[in-house]
Amino acid sequence: MSWAWFHKLGSPRWFYGISGRLLPWLTVAAALLIGIGVVWGLAFAPPDYQQGNSFRIIYIHVPAAMLAQSCYVMMAVCGVVGLVWKMKMADVALQCAAPIGAWMTALALVTGAIWGKPTWGSWWVWDARLTSMLILLFLYFGLIALGNAITNRDSAAKACAVLAIVGVINIPIIKYSVEWWSTLHQGATFSLTEKPAMPAEMWLPLLFTVLGFYCFFGAVLLMRMRLDVLRREARAGWVKGELSRQLGPGSKSASGPPSGAGSSRDGGKR
Repeated sequence: MSWAWFHKLGSPRWFYGISGRLLPWLTVAAALLIGIGVVWGLAFAPPDYQQGNSFRIIYIHVPAAMLAQSCYVMMAVCGVVGLVWKMKMADVALQCAAPIGAWMTALALVTGAIWGKPTWGSWWVWDARLTSMLILLFLYFGLIALGNAITNRDSAAKACAVLAIVGVINIPIIKYSVEWWSTLHQGATFSLTEKPAMPAEMWLPLLFTVLGFYCFFGAVLLMRMRLDVLRREARAGWVKGELSRQLGPGSKSASGPPSGAGSSRDGGKR
């Protein structure tokens, strides 16, 4: 049963249908969780006994940093699935997740610099954690550039999969950098496997924002993947039928591919 479900994920039509049902739930959950967590953390959580109110950026910085790393791990898994099982939906997920991961990494670096100024007295230091996060951003940029530079879709998918798998070695370096080297960066603020070091009124809103960021990632990823599926499968009968259902039988757009579908990198060749 689990293998049958796994192989269904390789079907663009099945994915489009199931993602359409999941998308509203993820969107609502993201809005509620992030809203509750941010308001609770910024307005009602007590100030830190050492950092005062400057610590409150944690409610954006930590979820962004966690999501940036998790996104790359997911992309590496997609790379393995794409190379081993030849599932084209794995490449779709990898290509669509890369820009989201890059934005989350950039957000983590920016908020970390804002947090570091009052804490360390500097916007940036070549700290092991900061440097490895910067490398992660470059890896995301490399994946995006590589996917756009290679015109053949299959070759681009293989190249991006290999880069994602090789680059995942940076994730444990990020995680354990504060333990392996002497750094200014503090240890893990929040962990799902260890008891929080903060009081409940400080870590509970952080938990809300972390979960909200992951729901946000899921919603945005599904939206990007659904659009990419429509572009890649523009000539498939089920796509034309779906467009006819959504736009109405009298619409001229329903009889042709969506805008930009005919100008894919490989000219629409399979």
